[in-house]
Amino acid sequence: MRRLTYENARGERIVFYLSPILIESLTGIGEVDADLQGQKSPYQDGETHLDVILQPRFIDLEGSILKTDLREMKAYRKHILKVCNPKLGLGKITLELDGDTKEIFGVLDGTPSFPERGRDVWQKFLITWKCPDPYWRDPQEVSRALRSYRGKFILPTTFPFELGISGDSTILYNGGDVDAPVTIDIQGPVTRPRVINKTTGQFVILNRSLSADEVLHINTNDQNKRVEIYRGAETIEKAIGYLDHDSDFWKLEPGDNEIQYIADAGNADAIVAIAWHNHYLGM
Repeated sequence: MRRLTYENARGERIVFYLSPILIESLTGIGEVDADLQGQKSPYQDGETHLDVILQPRFIDLEGSILKTDLREMKAYRKHILKVCNPKLGLGKITLELDGDTKEIFGVLDGTPSFPERGRDVWQKFLITWKCPDPYWRDPQEVSRALRSYRGKFILPTTFPFELGISGDSTILYNGGDVDAPVTIDIQGPVTRPRVINKTTGQFVILNRSLSADEVLHINTNDQNKRVEIYRGAETIEKAIGYLDHDSDFWKLEPGDNEIQYIADAGNADAIVAIAWHNHYLGM
């Protein structure tokens, strides 16, 4: 089965499948161009490899409107043009292929094209999306929660005693092909929270206390990096200036990642939620 659903920024959806809007050709779902980054020294044979940078993904869909009645054909043309409007910006592409489902975000690279029908009974069309982030991802978001502080001081008590254990750790598994950006939501009350990826050695530290009604939100996606503090459903403050200067917008490596959450002070209600989508090179 090969079915593609496009949902624009207004929530309007269109499904390309068999009838009445048939997919005839779909390219760009696997291949994506890459730039090889290298460095050359004087008198060096060849060059030294540095990195590989993937380019935006372009997805081309060719199809046909399987209607012979001119009024119905025109109605479907208008529907395609309305939903696939490049002025609306990024929309979500969901592809179901051979029992697998992945999604990606793309913007229309121009309006849909409808060639002259000539002797064709059906109306053909061509649609191209440009996906700035070239990676497909799982539709389901994975989420885990950790506590920054677990108190153990209970009265009456005997000596010696533990005042508390400052931190919690867990293993997060990234089942994708590449590093996965994360969203980190830290619920107060907590003082100077730190979330550490011990597998990579990277961390993020907030040099600020959060009250019980405040939530720190961090997004490490390269296309949408954010550090904000929320109270209720509203953003009350941009908080990137509170991050420790050595902090990293870290991601999950493919495979197991040991994550630790600690703080200088807090209570049992101070938790962090880490969420991510596994990312893939192709379908």
